Amino acid sequence: MRTTHIALAVLVAALWGVNFVVIEIGLGHFPPLLFSALRFLVAALPAVFFVGRPKVAWKWVMGVGLTLGVAKFGLLFVGMDRGMPAGLSSLVLQIQAVFTALIAALALGERPGRVRLLGMGVALAGIAVAAVDEGTSGPLLAFALVIAAAACWGVSNVLTRKAAPPDALNFMVWVSTVPVLPLLALSLLFEGPAADLAALRELDTGGAAVIVYVAWVTTVFGFGVWGFLLRRYPASSVAPFSLLVPVSGMSSAALLLDESISPARWCAAALLVGGVALTSLPRSGPRGAARHGSARRGSAPALDVPAPVASASRGPDGELTR
Repeated sequence: MRTTHIALAVLVAALWGVNFVVIEIGLGHFPPLLFSALRFLVAALPAVFFVGRPKVAWKWVMGVGLTLGVAKFGLLFVGMDRGMPAGLSSLVLQIQAVFTALIAALALGERPGRVRLLGMGVALAGIAVAAVDEGTSGPLLAFALVIAAAACWGVSNVLTRKAAPPDALNFMVWVSTVPVLPLLALSLLFEGPAADLAALRELDTGGAAVIVYVAWVTTVFGFGVWGFLLRRYPASSVAPFSLLVPVSGMSSAALLLDESISPARWCAAALLVGGVALTSLPRSGPRGAARHGSARRGSAPALDVPAPVASASRGPDGELTR
């Protein structure tokens, strides 16, 4: 990769890591489900009028929009609102790579090799260490919600692989239109119209800046750049940069939110990132190379914090998306 493109990949990973800090700040302005709905609304409008018609079937746009936008981000925002730290959230979400591999094995018949199985075991050990550490210092329910969000992300990754969108930005913008109304409905049902109206009435510069960051900086700019890199280089060259996301997330949370990082959490980070890296290695040999080329042509980055897709006997997935 060219030096400027490496710098772009590092920049995007850093922006995605800081995004967890911004989400934490945003949850001080909005109820979580309303916040998620506003994020997708601003990401979709006015961009949807400039990206052209969807380049994949509507069933894929709807499927990814519901599993990624409603389920994954709804659970993530609620989990963080209930006490899951921003830095730990950026780390734990990387377990989506293991969920993707398992779901792809069941749904697509993709059998992970020994190295991937080893990577999955190492990553799960990292989650176990993080869970024990969080159980002594924070709410386990919030931790479980973020794990559930990672599982939903895995489902959306497999759906995105099936959709094989040729234009990452186009797909991401159209997917962003799907969650808005369901998330608003869920917010009215569970958070209440009074809380939603109060948050909108009290919208200030800080709240608006948070929405702009999560919608335009991390989504429109971030995924636009990520898709550009995936179109120019093999996914196996681009995807490993996403392993910098939890590094950026944990570091920025420590610096900006004063979150402590215990030795156990550093151990969990090393296990999880190392396991995801092993899980995401492309297969060697002609079949792996051919499938890798297919993944490069038909993949798109994941919606918030993309991670190398663990599943693929076809190579790392740069799914739509966090």
